[in-house]
Amino acid sequence: MSTYRIIFMGTPEFAVPTLNALHHTHNDILAVVTNPDRPKGRGRRLVASPVKQAATAFGYPVLQPARVKEPWFPEKIIALDPDLFVVVAYGQILPGSVLSIPRLGAINIHASLLPKYRGPAPIQWAIINREQETGVTTMWMDAGMDTGDILLTSKVPIGPEDTAQSLHDRLSELGAQLLIETIHKLQSGHLVGIPQDESDVTYAPLLKKGDGQIDWTRDAKSLDAFVRGMNPWPAAFTLLFGKRLKVVKAKIVRKETDEKPGTVLEGFPGDFHVATGRGILALEEVQLESAKRLPVEKFLRGCPVPHGTILG
Repeated sequence: MSTYRIIFMGTPEFAVPTLNALHHTHNDILAVVTNPDRPKGRGRRLVASPVKQAATAFGYPVLQPARVKEPWFPEKIIALDPDLFVVVAYGQILPGSVLSIPRLGAINIHASLLPKYRGPAPIQWAIINREQETGVTTMWMDAGMDTGDILLTSKVPIGPEDTAQSLHDRLSELGAQLLIETIHKLQSGHLVGIPQDESDVTYAPLLKKGDGQIDWTRDAKSLDAFVRGMNPWPAAFTLLFGKRLKVVKAKIVRKETDEKPGTVLEGFPGDFHVATGRGILALEEVQLESAKRLPVEKFLRGCPVPHGTILG
């Protein structure tokens, strides 16, 4: 079976299992392309991406263009003479002039069952929208946003307690396995691309910090999914006493109430039950602005919230 000269492109933790899987094949990883180091923390110290850290540990050359259209970048890629790109959550749109460089093309891993949830936040939106299953797709890349021909897919159920983090972790490992299977099929000549059905397309737009604000007029089931889909980022939040209260974990209470949505309800000590548009949501783990994340019982001991309080 032939081996390929591969350039890997990726940036976040999601891409690391795929790079690790490729490292353990007989293919030749020519270079790893990732986004530039970013300032983090109070000291704003430059921190390498998870993919750069993994690539450095493996001893691969690392390229970090601020923009892939910088003239030196395609020139460097052409000089490396790759057979194939493997792209996983790289974070920059690759123009057609770059995608045309590798002899065979570019394979992308996307964390949804395309054509559903095209875009940058498929994991979060699948949970928020209360999908019963999702998965990963490998596809040939073209100049569009997640529009290329589908190669292989693998499905997983979404559990009632799944968060964006837990689903992310499962899908990152699943994507790595599917990529290796995809390359094996390509090497054996049995890989066939299937055009996406445009009538089934849905989108997963980028999430911003403000998108995490809880709308208490929605029903408890939707809000439970919203909290889980926003965990860990951008995080679901509400306003309490004029401060942002992050809701890390919640659950549905199997009761109804006539109270106005957002009203804190009377309950047993340690309960933080809130009326929604339909049903009740029990907050279980919270974090007040500039404070530690706490189980709700401990939080309420230090910050009592009288029943009748309206969350914003």
